[in-house]
Amino acid sequence: MNTKFNRLGAALLLVMAPCAICPAQAADLLVQRPQLTMDTALHIAQGAVDACRAKGIAAGVTVVDLDGIPQVVLRDTLAPRLTLRISREKAYTAVSFNQPTARLEGRFPGAYSVPKSPGLLISAGAVPIRAGGQLLGAVGVSGAASGEQDAVCAQAGVDTVQADLDLQGQP
Repeated sequence: MNTKFNRLGAALLLVMAPCAICPAQAADLLVQRPQLTMDTALHIAQGAVDACRAKGIAAGVTVVDLDGIPQVVLRDTLAPRLTLRISREKAYTAVSFNQPTARLEGRFPGAYSVPKSPGLLISAGAVPIRAGGQLLGAVGVSGAASGEQDAVCAQAGVDTVQADLDLQGQP
């Protein structure tokens, strides 16, 4: 009989023990992460388009969120359709590696290396978007004669909101 109560007590401890620590650790069970508003993403994309236009470049621009999902996509009037796919893949790559795509060029040699993964494009023209050092997404640009020009437009888009993002990203 004593063994029966010991088993019952042990079973109750196993069931109740996790609940005893749940309230104290409840905050550790959830992840909170900042996300760009649609208006902010649109402002970044429009800033990139405007920077390209100032240089006579018709570009496609994609802003992706932290998961690499397009949040805003703009294509200037004369930008080729292809700029949409390329800008999306550049942005996805920048957010996936948390760095400008220009820094990734030549980093992955080999026929079956990372760049062969669908959706990645290792080519200059995308930059991460950060607030207070925390990654929020990325912006990719396509349409210029070089990836370096695309990257300048992408950075110009981020620069239109960077000061405000940094202020909001402070604890």
